Amino acid sequence: MKSWYLLYCKPRNERRAQQNLAMQQIESYLPIVQEEKTSQGKTKLIEVPLFPCYLFIYFDPTEVSVSRIHSTRGASRIIGCREDMTAIDDRIIQGIKNRVMLHKPEIDQGLQTGDKVKFTEGPFVDLEAIFEETNAEKRCFVLFNIMGQQKRVSVGVDNIVLC
Repeated sequence: MKSWYLLYCKPRNERRAQQNLAMQQIESYLPIVQEEKTSQGKTKLIEVPLFPCYLFIYFDPTEVSVSRIHSTRGASRIIGCREDMTAIDDRIIQGIKNRVMLHKPEIDQGLQTGDKVKFTEGPFVDLEAIFEETNAEKRCFVLFNIMGQQKRVSVGVDNIVLC
């Protein structure tokens, strides 16, 4: 039965893996968000993966060989691929698709390391995280629990508020 699985890709090869999987008729989903990037005094919006190095793939492991996916250019390995593969609930993928939005960074709110924050917009709206540090003019790092692991995520400071 077809299900969603999480594929770890080689660094900055998510799109390459997605293209190569498409040539094999394997459906995939790469959540993309827009981020402000300042270069030489000019600010522009660029598209970046929401989860760098990760790609969601939709296939049936009884019909498509896992080794075929692992050997796809740009791909590294399927997460949780052991004797019994770990599928991702369709509702999680649909939730991510519904929540991916444009990000518009604003001004710093004077947050302190360790403060509990809540996302106000974007794909993680209403979820909680821990503020870690400011990393750029209008962005910051927060610690966020996802899929049983704590991950460091860069977000716009206007996308979070104190809890």
